[in-house]
Amino acid sequence: LVFNLPDLWSYLFFVSIFTITIRAFPFCSGCSEENSLIGRNRNRATSGDSNPATHGVAGYVATKGELLNIKDAYSHPLFYSKVDEDTGFRTRNILCFPIQDEHGTIVGVAQLCNKIKAAHFSTFDEDLARAFSVYCCIAIIHSLMYKRVQAAQARHQLATELMTYHMHVPERAVYDLANAAFVSVPRDIVEADSCSAVVQMFDDLKLTKTWRIRRTTLARFVLLARKGYRDPPYHNWSHAFSVAHFTYLCLKNLRLDKCLTPLEYFSFLVASLCHDIDHRGTNNSFENSSGSALSGLYSSEGSVLERHHFSQTVCILNREGCNVFENLSEKEYSAVLDIIRDIILATDLAHHLKIKSEIDAVAESGPDWSKQQHRYLMLCLLMTASDLSDQTKVWKNTRQVAKLIYQEFFSLGDKEKSLGKQPAEGMDRDKADIPQLQVNFLNIIAAPVYKAMVKVWPAQCSVLTSQIDRNVSNWRIIGQKLSSGEVQRCDATIFESRLVPDDE
Repeated sequence: LVFNLPDLWSYLFFVSIFTITIRAFPFCSGCSEENSLIGRNRNRATSGDSNPATHGVAGYVATKGELLNIKDAYSHPLFYSKVDEDTGFRTRNILCFPIQDEHGTIVGVAQLCNKIKAAHFSTFDEDLARAFSVYCCIAIIHSLMYKRVQAAQARHQLATELMTYHMHVPERAVYDLANAAFVSVPRDIVEADSCSAVVQMFDDLKLTKTWRIRRTTLARFVLLARKGYRDPPYHNWSHAFSVAHFTYLCLKNLRLDKCLTPLEYFSFLVASLCHDIDHRGTNNSFENSSGSALSGLYSSEGSVLERHHFSQTVCILNREGCNVFENLSEKEYSAVLDIIRDIILATDLAHHLKIKSEIDAVAESGPDWSKQQHRYLMLCLLMTASDLSDQTKVWKNTRQVAKLIYQEFFSLGDKEKSLGKQPAEGMDRDKADIPQLQVNFLNIIAAPVYKAMVKVWPAQCSVLTSQIDRNVSNWRIIGQKLSSGEVQRCDATIFESRLVPDDE
């Protein structure tokens, strides 16, 4: 039974039920990594903020490892009466005892208050509490061990899946890319040339020279990054290259070398290239609700897919001959991984919406590039802008990308239906009003991102908001034609027919 409880606090609540045999009000405290006590009563409510492990009755027991049987709480010097004042609870007597492992390490404290039908706790109660604490500690340790086993099993399952899916990059391909020549970056580059284009981006931004990146190392890294992407309709290598290309344009045209630190400048391009590695064409909500291996690893931290993308990026960097950061010091490399993690997590739109007000405030007043927090917010803004950059392209490109997006969305919606769940409107091919969904997304999510960029870089970024306005207008025209019955409501009509002047 203990092993099936979802967390340690659930177990302590489970244990507290049995303390009623002593006929008192139970309270449990757990020792945290910061050497503080965090308490909950049997109603599963927290007692307040965590307290240092040396304070109060529980703190004394946690520090000394001794049982305390207090017959009159208010006359005892260790008793803290403010908790009673705040809660309205009246403490008469206390039996507080440590929960220790076989080495004498205290893992928690149990505290019983107000012995029922007695003036205070007896010596028999003390003996019962000591015996109870032994079994309580054993069960807690076993519960924690079981959680670690579950996490290890999830990691093993995921590693096995990845090893099965991904193959090694042929050395001939590494040699060919390392020695390839690339002259220019056309607007619509074919996928066969995309890896060469990425190498050229590194060269043109002087990253290869500045950080002394070996040609074969860069080639192997780029090829493995491409290999790491699966082939859903939208979140594939083509999307990654498009995002990296927009990042490259930002780094170059916005002169971000004058704004960011050298490590941030370098990390931004790497993060944008790897930001969706091993995307499965799902979303965080589906991963969590389906109980996937990914959710087992990352759900407690949030941003399940984004944390997986970062994990896979680190795996590629750890492969022999793939680490483009190999010439950095240990301290610099640690800083780079933190930057890449923050940038990839910024691609979670839920995260973006949480910090949007901070981004807007900094953009409005103008960022102070000497402040780390301002640079962090601007990097989050630029990464989101890169991720959504297909919405700033000419209408022909934007409409074709929308087709891919909804193919992926509807496929996910079909999966949810097969599991007996009702997908969101945007994922349901039978209910989605695509033109209106696009208008809402562009106006509510995308446009504010690029308007914030215009406030910081008006000369360079105004073209982005102008194109978004044009695309919104086109989607509205299509929506009006569908509503009036002028054209048939189907995917072929929405994505293939000539419905607006920009289609000509």
